[in-house]
Amino acid sequence: MSKKRRTIALLMDYVGGDYQSEVRFGVERAAEAHDVDLLVAFGETLALPGETAAAQNSIYHLIGSETVDGLIIASATLCHHIGIEGMRGFCRAYAPLPVFSIGMAIEGIPSLIVDNAFGIELAVAHMVDAHGRRRVAYIGGPANNEEARARADAYWSALAARGVPLDERLFALGAFTIDSGRTAMRELLSRGGDPDAVVAANDKMALGAMELLKELGIRVPQDILLSGFDDAVIARFSKPSLTTVRQPMKRLGALAVDSLVRMLDGDEVQGVGLLEVELTCRESCGCGVQASASLPPPGSSTRGGASLIAGQRESLERALRRSVSIPTGSLDGWPGDLLSALEDELAGKEGRFLYALEALLDAAGRAGAILDHFQGAIEVLRERLRRPIEDGGALHDTLERLWHASRIVIGSASVRVEGERRLTVELASMYLSWSARSFSTCLSLPVLKRVMASELPALGFSRVAVSLYDSAPDEQETTMKTLFLMEGGREVEPPPASFPAWLLAPEGFLSGGERKTMIALPVAFGDLEKFGVAVLNSGAHELVYDALRLQIGSAVKAAALHREMVRQVELRERLEQEKIRQESVVAARIQTTLVPDRLSVEGLELCAVMKPAAAVGGDYYDVLATAEGGWLGIGDVAGHGLAAGLVMLMIQSMVSALTRRDPRASPARLISAVNAAVYENVRGRLLRDEHATLLLLRYERSGRVTFAGAHDDIIVCRARTRRCVCIQSSGVWIGALPAIDAMTKDAEFSLEDGDVLVLYSDGVTEARDAHHEQFGLERLCTAVESAQSAPVSAIRDRILSEVEGWCPSPDDDITVVVARYRAPR
Repeated sequence: MSKKRRTIALLMDYVGGDYQSEVRFGVERAAEAHDVDLLVAFGETLALPGETAAAQNSIYHLIGSETVDGLIIASATLCHHIGIEGMRGFCRAYAPLPVFSIGMAIEGIPSLIVDNAFGIELAVAHMVDAHGRRRVAYIGGPANNEEARARADAYWSALAARGVPLDERLFALGAFTIDSGRTAMRELLSRGGDPDAVVAANDKMALGAMELLKELGIRVPQDILLSGFDDAVIARFSKPSLTTVRQPMKRLGALAVDSLVRMLDGDEVQGVGLLEVELTCRESCGCGVQASASLPPPGSSTRGGASLIAGQRESLERALRRSVSIPTGSLDGWPGDLLSALEDELAGKEGRFLYALEALLDAAGRAGAILDHFQGAIEVLRERLRRPIEDGGALHDTLERLWHASRIVIGSASVRVEGERRLTVELASMYLSWSARSFSTCLSLPVLKRVMASELPALGFSRVAVSLYDSAPDEQETTMKTLFLMEGGREVEPPPASFPAWLLAPEGFLSGGERKTMIALPVAFGDLEKFGVAVLNSGAHELVYDALRLQIGSAVKAAALHREMVRQVELRERLEQEKIRQESVVAARIQTTLVPDRLSVEGLELCAVMKPAAAVGGDYYDVLATAEGGWLGIGDVAGHGLAAGLVMLMIQSMVSALTRRDPRASPARLISAVNAAVYENVRGRLLRDEHATLLLLRYERSGRVTFAGAHDDIIVCRARTRRCVCIQSSGVWIGALPAIDAMTKDAEFSLEDGDVLVLYSDGVTEARDAHHEQFGLERLCTAVESAQSAPVSAIRDRILSEVEGWCPSPDDDITVVVARYRAPR
């Protein structure tokens, strides 16, 4: 029998993010090189005891000796709240498994960190010594983060060592995010410390600071110098490009795997390993690298070139190796290979060097190296292989043409790699947008299974297990049962038996076969509700994993809510009249509970009222603010009671999810998507024929309103004329037909300053007096016109008062939404 392959785990807060993705890349490549299986488990940053984060972090407590042989813990990503003491307890809880820490030195746990203090000292020293700055500000990371503390301490020490006065006004804290960098930069400027340079504890905060400075008209680097820490990909492509301290994040992950494998082999590993960092100067500090813009004339001879290399080959190899950091050991011999190709080129084998360089760039790109750094390797060769002018210049000219061609090859390869990455991000975003619509309308577990079977392969998944806990939410989660299983890109029937939760997936799913890397994430909703675990193959874009965690958790929650609602409907049909009356009370609570408790959309003065009738119907309205305006929705489910309330709940939840996913979506497309889901659930599952009117309006700050759907007329009372205009909605009922795309179109109108918009349900216009005469649209318009200049609440109350005076005991719900438009000044 073959020996069982080892499995190691990597625990971190997210798989996305500059630091996380780089470290994970290094871990994955090293695990592949060592032929060990890798399980990447992510939840969120660890919370302090007593705080609510158990659901998202429940995945960490399922990892143990039953599934893995050792763990790498990305401590720097998990420690922001609990600090070093909390991380020490977290790591020791996995005993007796071998544990290795990345990014934080933890007593008793072998650890690997970068030289944070030296990195900040390099940045501060560059600002002071090279650029003569004396007002160097600092944006630090979270107070409980050990790396952030080490960097902050180094900032103060570097200033003191250079005799620069220490000023508390020049120190602010952030949270390693772009937004917190903006906030910290604004705080620094408001204190009056007049900084002439800023050093940030990571690149994201530096880029946030750069954004704010641009908005305020402060130029980088002309007015303020700026540097970061990490050398994230985005640092090279910002404008200006960001000077930063490069830490070898991929190398960090790779060396952690090397150390953990040695621990598994029984070797002793040192307590704390320290990786060097280096300062990479770019435009944000005024040190942008300039390349030569001209070429010498062609030469005719390369005689003597080989001897030029042979005399210093060993030192050249060392210099080349230092110029480019390659995360894994797969290309350890590249400097020697490149020099051999150069020798062949100078010996007359034309094209050999560029061919070798292109092959090296391809391999280095797959290994995760930053291809731009090979420009530094070419510069090393150029400087070290210069020949005196008295040698005739032919060899010098040949080499100069070769270096120029090499720079072009490197630049093209780098652009190509970045283009491929951008295309990958765009495709992932597009597929996620499509899948989000499908997941947001899942109201049962069978539908969720169908959606996963159709959507997951398009997102890059071929091997997936989604399993849910057997127990109730308030019981101990010890066993799970697989809901969905995919092998080879096709859904397969999951085993019917339950399995221990610590296995994460059905027995055999994580073991045997070819070497693999799998990603494990919690299936949860919010901070408290945990439903199970999803295990997926690696290889998809990092954006997808974080998005799927939310989508699957939300879909399972929606299915649970829907299942409970269906149960209530079935129960209602078995009850006698008294029970029916009690259920109507429940329906009224559902209806009124979902009414937005706060109406706030920029540019609109808003108020609304919903008064359920004795026999509760299914009136619906909602107001959803967006960055560019907002959405208004109104509708009415035919019929009364709990079934109508259920349909209304479906509509409200789907509209809210879809508009939040795409605030600029077409109202017609959203209504068509909601219709398809409501039709399937109401007709196919509830076996009922309920339908609903639904009108969606997308309001823009300019006053433009785009709408679609079928409902009562839209009333606009113009401020200029004080007269009402009735705008008809054209469409079909929701849930009446399986597809309404062809019959649902967008239409538009515009609001002017002071115009009043009124939406209402038919409980208003169809209210009948003692003679069975309806209140009607004309009376409603008269009521609006008579109060046109009054506050919107007064208009609403005027409408309600007149309707109730006309019909003291209405038999249908009454809903009124009033909005007055205020144009931008």
